[in-house]
This record gives sequence, structure tokens and C-alpha cells, in this order.
Amino acid sequence: MQSATMKKKVLIVLTNTTRYGKTADPTGLWLGEATEFAQLVQEAGYRVDYVSPNGGFVPLDPRSMKYTDEEIMAFYETADFQQRALTASLAPSQVNPADYIAIYYAGGHGVMWDFPDNQPLQQIAASIYASGGFITSVCHGIAGLLNIRTADGSYLIAGRDITGFTKSEE
Repeated sequence: MQSATMKKKVLIVLTNTTRYGKTADPTGLWLGEATEFAQLVQEAGYRVDYVSPNGGFVPLDPRSMKYTDEEIMAFYETADFQQRALTASLAPSQVNPADYIAIYYAGGHGVMWDFPDNQPLQQIAASIYASGGFITSVCHGIAGLLNIRTADGSYLIAGRDITGFTKSEE
């Protein structure tokens, strides 16, 4: 018999953005913000899936590679992470929100362009929340929470204390 944790999964949202806006500067996923979370969740007995706004390829922010350690690199180098997260992430249309107990928006500067206005991801998160699930983020991933609305049309984050980056920190 499966444990209760193995019946539900956690959905990790990753960016597809490769450049800072219209500049030549590369960006993408902040590697450790996906791998560290995924590893802890899996160690707790949950399965993990990866989704991105467009599905498919997920670029890495080259700056994030300077802040890795052996544990981050070991997870990064697994065939599972390489394939399911970085090469063939799910598209929102491939996700059934009822399968997930939580959604986690990973960071990286790229998320500032493709998380805030992505309605399919917002609908997935709202559905997970409406079912009693958790909506979480780290670092710049908080941009994914900005426009999520609850069933009554109010913003999910309205009236709540949240943390994120300030302009001066950036």
C-alpha cells in the first residue's frame, strides 16, 4: 500500500526565459533553488514534477552556477533532473492540478518575464490552493504569486504577509 505522501506530488515551476528582456544578457533558472527544494521534497517521500510556462527546455542562469555545492551538482547531474526538469519540462496543459498537494515557484531572474502573467500557471496554482494545497515560492519565484486569484476573484496574496526581493537588494 502506498503512503499518503506518495499519492500526491509537488509541482515545481521553472522559467523558460533565456535573456534579460531584450538584452543579450543570459538568464534562466537559479539552479540551487530548484535542486535543493526537489531533493528535500523527495526525501520526505513526495514525488516531484516540473512545469514551465512553455514546457520543454529550461535554461540555467549562468550566474547560479557560481553558487553550487556538491549536493546541488549531484542532483543537477542526475538523468531524471536533466530530462524532466531541463529538457522536457511539462507544459501547463499537461498538468492536472488534482494530482498535486503543493506548487513551488523556483527562482532565477528569468521568472520576472514569464511567471507574473501566465494564466495557465495561475489557474493551476488557484486550483491547488482551492483543494487545500500549498502555494510556495523562493526568491524571484514570488513573481508567480502576484496575479493568482482565488475563487471569489481576489488576489491570493491580498492581505497576507509575504517576502521577496526589494529594488535595493536587486
